[in-house]
Amino acid sequence: MDLFTHVLIAYLISYAIWGPNHLQYVAAGALAGGLPDGDILLFPLARRFPALRHRGIVHTVLGVTVLAVAGAFLVPLLLAAVVNPAFAAGSALLYFVAMEIGSLSHLALDGFTNYPVRPLAPFSQRELHLDADRAVNFGTLAFTAFSFWLMLYEMGRVPIPVWETTAWLLLAGYLGYLAFRGAARWRAGQAAKREGFTAVAPTDHPGVFLLIEERRDAQGVRLRHAEFHLLRGVRATGPTLEFPWSEPSPGPVATEEDALRASYRPALERGRMLEMTYHSAAVRPAPGGWKVLWYSLEFTMLGRAAAVLATVDRTTGAVETRTAWTSPRKFLADSG
Repeated sequence: MDLFTHVLIAYLISYAIWGPNHLQYVAAGALAGGLPDGDILLFPLARRFPALRHRGIVHTVLGVTVLAVAGAFLVPLLLAAVVNPAFAAGSALLYFVAMEIGSLSHLALDGFTNYPVRPLAPFSQRELHLDADRAVNFGTLAFTAFSFWLMLYEMGRVPIPVWETTAWLLLAGYLGYLAFRGAARWRAGQAAKREGFTAVAPTDHPGVFLLIEERRDAQGVRLRHAEFHLLRGVRATGPTLEFPWSEPSPGPVATEEDALRASYRPALERGRMLEMTYHSAAVRPAPGGWKVLWYSLEFTMLGRAAAVLATVDRTTGAVETRTAWTSPRKFLADSG
């Protein structure tokens, strides 16, 4: 999930535990809710030390526990400097507990999304990967922005009981959203099994998921996807793409299948996002050959997707690629 939602949910959980009389622990928990994403600042070191990559060691129980131990001593100093020493007074043990809970909520929420975490690394590489929500969902981000505004607006303007009620209602809203998403994901998983799909991917709509089949083996490449709506069931939305996985030999590219085969590997090499996410393609004739748009099914926004546009020469089979951020529907509608 996005950083702001992590911080707010950790704040609300901490507030539910400690309430308005121990706001120093609430502040520590909120800070810890966003702290694991600070590993993006370590990217210059990540190539040499892979454990420091984003969602690496800092996104593990071991990593956040180390941070919580350090925070139990450093956060009171920070709060004393930023607020005042009286506000920061408290138990180092409770500071540790607050930061551990906030950090663990971060791991749980990340594992809820379509990007995995390995919470037990380095002792186990088993992934927490529920595919129930997007890592960045503009719906939850908008609700988080509204929640921040509401709590800041109420600060100092309403009695403490009203503030507490607002916090409880917001926490209930987030928990209800997660429960709804989880239930919809379970239903989508059942539908995927019935229809022969092998994976499920979330969309921005909490009740809509993509059902995916992606196979690359000696038998060839097979890509297909459909849309599952919690109320309407399975609706086919994409073509079934099948072609050999082997490298094509130089020469004429006469069919759409040949164009897909010729452009697939170059597209994966050109666009890292394609390799990282489930994807599909659209193909159409073009002067002198074919145009093939390989696009991500997951990295999308407002109808556009991260994509690679490949131009395939009909005579020689030569392939030229470039990255794009475009609409597959517009691509198919464009006759140029």
